Amino acid sequence: MHKVIVICGPTAVGKTKMSVELAKRLDGEIINADSTQVYRGMNIGTAKVTEEEKEGIVHHLFDIKDVEEDYTVYDYQRDCRMWIEDIWKRGKTPILVGGTGLYIKAALYDYQFQKEETTYSFDNQSSEELYQQLKKIDPETEIHPHNRKRIERALTHYYHTGTVIGKEKSDTLLYDSIFIGLTTDREELYERINKRVYQMLDEGLEQEARFFYDKDCRSKAVLTPICYKELFSYFDGKITKEEAIDLIQKNSRHYAKRQYTWFRHQLPVEWFDVDFENFSHTVESVYKRMKELQK
Repeated sequence: MHKVIVICGPTAVGKTKMSVELAKRLDGEIINADSTQVYRGMNIGTAKVTEEEKEGIVHHLFDIKDVEEDYTVYDYQRDCRMWIEDIWKRGKTPILVGGTGLYIKAALYDYQFQKEETTYSFDNQSSEELYQQLKKIDPETEIHPHNRKRIERALTHYYHTGTVIGKEKSDTLLYDSIFIGLTTDREELYERINKRVYQMLDEGLEQEARFFYDKDCRSKAVLTPICYKELFSYFDGKITKEEAIDLIQKNSRHYAKRQYTWFRHQLPVEWFDVDFENFSHTVESVYKRMKELQK
């Protein structure tokens, strides 16, 4: 029976490593489910899988767009479904991995999206102004007031269709799917996030952000992920480097909390505590459970 495996959870919890290990055991290919990792050049800041980390496993929907290009949930739904079918046809297992819950749900559930041909500019309005517009259109919106990308997407959808985004959603799964969530103690996760920010800096995060800054690139792709906009403020002289680092850590911790909330309420996830001291134990636990579910 064809199945789709989904590896989800908050940032810094080990999703990339888990997906590669499962792909080796299940003859799988990995499909990106992170809205920022579709863009070329944004590698360190988005914690994109490296060639070494791939261990020869085929990966899809990474590095497919330039940062100046738009890539919507409509586009992702189309592309992800295409790869699921293609991987199945070749007798392999599709494994979705990432932290963008809306992408995962749009790909696997009976969501109906219309392609939005018209684009709207919101550059001259603050995030608070846009959020208040959204609240008038959809008083019960679940979009976070600081998630400017999703606010703009919701407004664009409304101006294009006259309907509130999300009303197309359905709880009907189109694919037989297994949802695996990785989790850990909240304090442990926050500590890992804080340490990873310093690791990313050691790997060249500041230089990566400086590349886009010097090109005067202020696209949604660059300003949406955590880390680039904070470093841009440092480059602008508005804050110190230490303040930028603190902001990246704080915003990443808040994002992880929102991810937990979303996954717990939106998807039928089976959660596994990660043993960071011996990750193979976690891999074996997940693999054992998956074999049981596949019977």
